[in-house]
This record gives sequence, structure tokens and C-alpha cells, in this order.
Amino acid sequence: MGKTYIDTVKYVVYANLEIGGMVEKPDVVGAIFGQTEGLLGDELDLRELQKNGRIGRIEVDLQVRGGKSIGKIMLPSSLDMVETSILAAALETVDRVGPCDARIGVEKIEDTRNVKRKQVVDRAKCLLKNLLTTEIPESREISELVRQEVKIAEISEYGPERLPSGPKIDGFDSVIIVEGRADVLNLLKNDVNNSVAVGGANVPRTLAALCRAKETTVFLDGDRGGDIILREIANACEIDYVARAPRGKEVEELTRKEIIKCLRARVPAEQIEGLPKPKTESGEPLPEKRVKAVPLQLPGEEALHAQAAAAAAAQAAAAQAPAAPVEQVQVPEGLMKSLAELENTLRARLYDGSLGLKSEMPVRDLIRALQEGSGIHAVVLDGIITQRLVDLADGKGVKILVGVKMGNIFKRPTGMGIATKAS
Repeated sequence: MGKTYIDTVKYVVYANLEIGGMVEKPDVVGAIFGQTEGLLGDELDLRELQKNGRIGRIEVDLQVRGGKSIGKIMLPSSLDMVETSILAAALETVDRVGPCDARIGVEKIEDTRNVKRKQVVDRAKCLLKNLLTTEIPESREISELVRQEVKIAEISEYGPERLPSGPKIDGFDSVIIVEGRADVLNLLKNDVNNSVAVGGANVPRTLAALCRAKETTVFLDGDRGGDIILREIANACEIDYVARAPRGKEVEELTRKEIIKCLRARVPAEQIEGLPKPKTESGEPLPEKRVKAVPLQLPGEEALHAQAAAAAAAQAAAAQAPAAPVEQVQVPEGLMKSLAELENTLRARLYDGSLGLKSEMPVRDLIRALQEGSGIHAVVLDGIITQRLVDLADGKGVKILVGVKMGNIFKRPTGMGIATKAS
């Protein structure tokens, strides 16, 4: 009895079979063994090869169509390619199955190792792709991981309250106050090193002293908790600017681009309505803050507020001088009407020499619009007219400023008309 399986299949012979009558599978197999016996000698006798495990079971698939038997033959072989080809040719010599005429035609000889090679290559490509995409990080990712770990290691503690902060916070001219340690970590990861966390609703004395000595920006989450902490900080500390995360987001989850955008959009604290003024422990207002204002330094960018330094320097030089009286100037009725239209919108408008509207923007973007604009004759804003705005407007040739209220204007340019809602 022939072996059903062989140890190693190298080739498989596929042949088509057509018989002029109805026969059974064993008839076909018997015809193949019988008509090839002695044809190729003892070494290539099919029976001996099957006994020795050199060829496998001959598989026959038959179907009856129109009184004929149509089918396929499959012969597995572990012989070399020459001997296998000889056996395949011998199959075609079979011309009868039982009493019926038969015709066998070899369709192909398949090298099973090629099939396995293709499977190996396809699987190897799949494994390599998975390795490259999920296991091995790019050099850029490696650099980012290392940089972030270094930044995390740089987090320090400031003051006796051990407030989380960036390294060497005393060495910066400006400071950014955030809510918690996670916010400091996120800013460090994005190259903003001059931050310190308030660490809770109770503002420590150390932070109040730091704010008095440096230009201060409060950077808060975009939720109601941020509003509460802002009031607590404003009660105890002298802050200069306020920056907020987008509504519903927290500082600790912002991307680098979002951080830069938020800090660029910071608003002077004096323009926020209802913000409390800091007081001493006895309840007295603190004396006016006198520190050198510095441009906000953002990672990878030039200073965004160059005029602040010049304005603050002028303010320090005139610290002992009395505030200039605000003259009640007459401004065109159209500009006062424009101020009424802007009420409670926190927006600003720029006008040319013929009082034609040039542009309109949020008050927080007014400084940048003035810095980048030209030919501006008048500015109307739903906000407070500050010394910084006056100095910048004077430098850009602006002749009329109209706002809701007047801030602490200690130096008023000659020839500039300034009017407020109460004028």
C-alpha cells in the first residue's frame, strides 16, 4: 500500500484529465500505475517511489459532464526537478482508463518552495512594517523624548512654600504664573522656562513679592476655576497681563502652538473690568509698581512687545512727576457714536485721516494692529486708554484716542486728542 504522505514536498504536478465514459477515481489511479509500470525502469517506478516516500498519494478529482468524466490529477513529489518532469511526461502516456479512451495533459509543475518563499517574503514585509511603525521610534521622536525628560528634570521649587517653578526663576525679568505643577511641566516641555505655580487658591507671600519685582503674566485655564484663581491672585499680587487657555481647555494640555497663541493674546490687567487691586495686610492699596517691563519672550520667536520696555522706562523716569491733567477735547461726533456702538464688545476700530474705517479687531489685538499698521489717524476702543497705548499711538502718528476710561496717564503727547465716554 502506497504512503499517503511524504516528508518533504518539493514539486506538485497538476494535470487535466478527460475520459470518454463514466469511471471511478480508483480506476484512474490504477490506470496510471499500470500503464507506467516498467516504462521508466525500476528507479522511477511509481509504485516503488511511493513505497519509499519519494512521491505522495495521487489525488484525482472527477466530475461527470455529458457522459464524459472530466477532472484533475495532482501528484506531489520530493524528487529533483528533472525526475519530476520525467514523471509528469509519463502521465501523458496514459491513454485508456478501463474500457474508455483517456487523455491526460500536464498543466504545470509547481515548485512549492517558491510558494513558501513568497509567503515568507510577504510575512517578513508585514513584520518589518510593524516593527518600523510601532517598535522603533524615529530619531526625531528619540530626541523629543530625551528633551522632554530633561525638561521634566529641570523643574525646581521656589521660596519657602516650595512652589513648582522653572529653573532659576530669579534670573528672569518676567514671570508667568500658572495654576499647578502640571502646567509648569507642560510649559517646560515647550521651552517656556520662566513659570511658577500658585499651588492653590491661597496665594503665598513669596509669590506676591515675586510679582512685585518682575513683569507678571497670569496664564490660567479656560474654565470657571481660572476666573476664581485670577481674582485670588489679583487680590494679593500686582499682575501686568492675563492670558487664558481656550474655553474648556487647561494649560497642562495645550500644544506648543496653542501656548504661543495664548501668550501672544495676553491682555493688560488694567483693561479687565472688575479685577480687584492688590492691598496690604492692613487693607491699604499698594504703592504703584515700579519695575522694568520687558518684552514677552516666547520659544523660537522675537520679542512680541518691544514698545513695553520704552514705555515702562519713561514711566520710571517720571515716577515723581504729577500726572498730567486730562484735557476735555472735542472729537468728531462720528467717533463718539462709534464708541457707543462698541459698548460691551471689547473691540477696537482704526480710522484714517478722513475718518474712514480702516479695520476692526478685538481689543487684545489692538497693540499688534497699531505696530503693523500705517496711516492711522484715530483709534476708538471699548477699553481703557493706558500709557502704553498712548506711547505706541504717538509713535505711529495717531492724533485721536477715544476709549471708555482713562488709565494712569503720566505723559501725554503734545497734539494728541484723548477723550473718554465720560468726557
